[in-house]
Amino acid sequence: MKLSEIQLETDRLTLRVQRAEDFEGFAELLGDEEACRYIGGHMPRAAAWRKFLQMPGAWLIQGFGMFAVIEKASGEWVGNIGPWQPEGWPGTEVGWALRRMAWGKGYALEAATAAIDWSFDNLGWTDVIHSIDHDNQASQLLAQRLGSRNRGPGRLPAPFDEVEVDIWGQTREEWRARRKASA
Repeated sequence: MKLSEIQLETDRLTLRVQRAEDFEGFAELLGDEEACRYIGGHMPRAAAWRKFLQMPGAWLIQGFGMFAVIEKASGEWVGNIGPWQPEGWPGTEVGWALRRMAWGKGYALEAATAAIDWSFDNLGWTDVIHSIDHDNQASQLLAQRLGSRNRGPGRLPAPFDEVEVDIWGQTREEWRARRKASA
């Protein structure tokens, strides 16, 4: 399957591989100090462009990466959510980052649920984690809503090795049992 054909649909969102036209929203996200404080911090536009290229590169090299999340009603890029496992990462992660305009709408839960399903079904993962800063209450609440539990402190590779994170997660079996029980 071509990368351009990989697409997930939820009621309100489309999840797909990043495209060049997604950069404006991404640059806005990384230009917003509050929105990006737990994902490496504010970046000027030129640095944001280099970071933007990570996900298409991950898709090309690893066969997966975070999805661009598109709001169906507006066609707006609202964030990145999906599988992520850079070199030295503490596990197979489904992570998220949303523009402020998408906060409080339930998009993160909707997209993360689709991305976790896809990761277990298509990547063969047996476990999923979320590396969450100790102070990031919103992400901790999302992880709980996804059924993940705090497994304790973790360490990210350099240059983020000084950031204190907790590793939240669950197994594929736990995820599927929870999904089946809520159906």
